[in-house]
Amino acid sequence: MGKKTLWHQAAQVFDERAEEYDAWFEGSLLFAIERAALKELTTPLASPKLEVGVGPGRFAEALGVEFGIDPALAPLAFAKKRGVLVSQAVGEALPYAEESLRTVLLLFTFCFLADPCPVLRECRRVLKPGGHLVLGLIVADSPWGRMLRQKKQEGHPFYQHATVYDPSEAEGCLAECGFVVEERRSTLRQAPEALREMEHSQPGLVSQAGFAVLVAGAGP
Repeated sequence: MGKKTLWHQAAQVFDERAEEYDAWFEGSLLFAIERAALKELTTPLASPKLEVGVGPGRFAEALGVEFGIDPALAPLAFAKKRGVLVSQAVGEALPYAEESLRTVLLLFTFCFLADPCPVLRECRRVLKPGGHLVLGLIVADSPWGRMLRQKKQEGHPFYQHATVYDPSEAEGCLAECGFVVEERRSTLRQAPEALREMEHSQPGLVSQAGFAVLVAGAGP
């Protein structure tokens, strides 16, 4: 199965169930925790910003991201209402000029890429020297990663095409594509079945934390 086929299969589900997916964010403690971790990054993230896999634009709106792309058309209507300038596109072919952006975010898209490197290289192409890539991922070797693998096996509509990675695997892909990781943060130390209260992120990669954020520099 090729990478585009996988991406489009995942996109089809989000296209068909866009309203349901957008509604999930409303009042979600999980969303609040992940959003907080991204806001707690200490690396200055300059504009213009692009989110690859913007979906309904909930994270883009919270983080002041101006541009968003997604292969699924229906969620883009929600993102547009939230003030994001959207385009229907895939990460392997970003509709932006070389060195035109200062920050690119890949928050929950990495797990839907059969081969992340072509997307990371495209992100590298559109970033200005000194720009940053922000990568958010559910950690494979954590209770949250194990839960997602189980949901995939059970054929969950949103996760049936997802592959969870550990940060070390993601960092290897980043290095291969010309990025240098400058900041790491972790959150979701509560297990899925015990998620009860708001959490704030910690610097570094914390063992068994379910959500990791990597900020990588594009170099000079």
